[in-house]
Amino acid sequence: MRLPIERKHVKVYPDPKRVIARFFFNGDERGKEVINKVMTLSNEQVFNIISPLLQEYSKRHRNITKILSRHCKKLKPLFEKMDIDYKDLETHRSLLIGSYFTHEYSIESAAFFNPSIIEDPDQSNLEEGEKRLIISFRAVGEGHISSIVFRRALIDRNNNITVIPAGNYIDEAEIIRNATYNKKLFLDKGLIALINEDVLKELDKKLADQFDYATLKEVIAENQLSEPDPAKDIELEKVLWLSDSYYEIIFSMDTDISDRVIFPISEFERKGIEDARFVKFINDDGSVTYYATYTAYDGHIIIPKLLKTKDFYDFTVGPLFGDGAQNKNLALFPRKINGKYAMLSRIDGVNNYIMYSNKINVWENPIKLQGPKYNWEFVQIGNCGSPIETEDGWLVITHAVGPMRRYCLSACLLNLDDPTIEIGRLEEPLLIPNPDEREGYVPNVVYSCGSIVNNGHLIIPYGLSDYSSSFASVELKDLLERLKASPAL
Repeated sequence: MRLPIERKHVKVYPDPKRVIARFFFNGDERGKEVINKVMTLSNEQVFNIISPLLQEYSKRHRNITKILSRHCKKLKPLFEKMDIDYKDLETHRSLLIGSYFTHEYSIESAAFFNPSIIEDPDQSNLEEGEKRLIISFRAVGEGHISSIVFRRALIDRNNNITVIPAGNYIDEAEIIRNATYNKKLFLDKGLIALINEDVLKELDKKLADQFDYATLKEVIAENQLSEPDPAKDIELEKVLWLSDSYYEIIFSMDTDISDRVIFPISEFERKGIEDARFVKFINDDGSVTYYATYTAYDGHIIIPKLLKTKDFYDFTVGPLFGDGAQNKNLALFPRKINGKYAMLSRIDGVNNYIMYSNKINVWENPIKLQGPKYNWEFVQIGNCGSPIETEDGWLVITHAVGPMRRYCLSACLLNLDDPTIEIGRLEEPLLIPNPDEREGYVPNVVYSCGSIVNNGHLIIPYGLSDYSSSFASVELKDLLERLKASPAL
């Protein structure tokens, strides 16, 4: 018989009013036409157009003038081609030009699901038994483009959850590209991304073992000038896209966490940032770093990536490397095991694997941990976030796909010192989509990207049929006892 599980009456739904103002460019020719038309306007006409726009959109975006100015500045190469001196543009005219190259994008208009939950770094001024939480979600907007968004929540001594309402604005971060690349790892990732091997071999000869973004751009520019070839140029552009997979993003200190959105930045993630699995990682010295693995998707190729932050304001981002860093479902253990980082993965799309590494971004030699065993998981299994350390072992919430591609949640228990050893595994699902949860963007799916323990209960946030999100809880003691009594392989 299945364990009793309590579904919370809290639901988090997508909100189409949550919009960001993004740069919009339709090509040089149309851009020139628009700029020429604005340049024919008198200063009075410019002011009469831009003034009501600023009043209207300042209610929807924090510092709309800064956004429009930034978008106008992106057009500097076009201004140069048109013999327009960007520095001579009057402020209102530059804002108006920027507005014609800006559009609003509703990041949550389609769905808000696949949550991951961790402790907030700030646990001050709480009563005994309470905990402040940060929940990340996969938000989906027009064109099925996914981004990472956040909410703060409070859980009380009775494990009742209150999700704090979001703020009025959404902020994209400042992007800084200051990475130093390891040539071998970088070019190996280029092969995985299906970049032409001959182009990569040529770059291999011209790049040092360690190089930066500016050097790479210079080498590529020289190559394009010396050997003009449209087909080769496309491959070189892909190399630049790959280099854009490394960056730092910084949010303003005056933003609430619900204001912050991590939106696709590089070309290799332009179709979405999917299913971030956050974990509170305890370093060897006892300090805390928050990591998240996620899937970058360009419409054809999947690249696993890693987010790192100390405070949820400043994030560094980069790809994961190695034979084990393939496909989806990577989840980092919350501490080192026997001196090495440990990670769960699903490199073949069907089975669960485990791997160890001395470097957090390089993963080789994956070891098969689990395969589908029961009828409700015959299609595939995978993890639902980072393992949770308990006295009895590593508790892993898993997902499984069965007939009619119905997704269920289940659990297994791994040995603390050697997690390649499976102690126990539920013979029945822990959570199955009920009639109120089965309808959505993708029917018959419950899915989670990370759970937490509070006051003797396992708290599982989960997505409902790829549309909205909710929460469930189960007695931790009962779950562990069932797992220890259940056969493993």
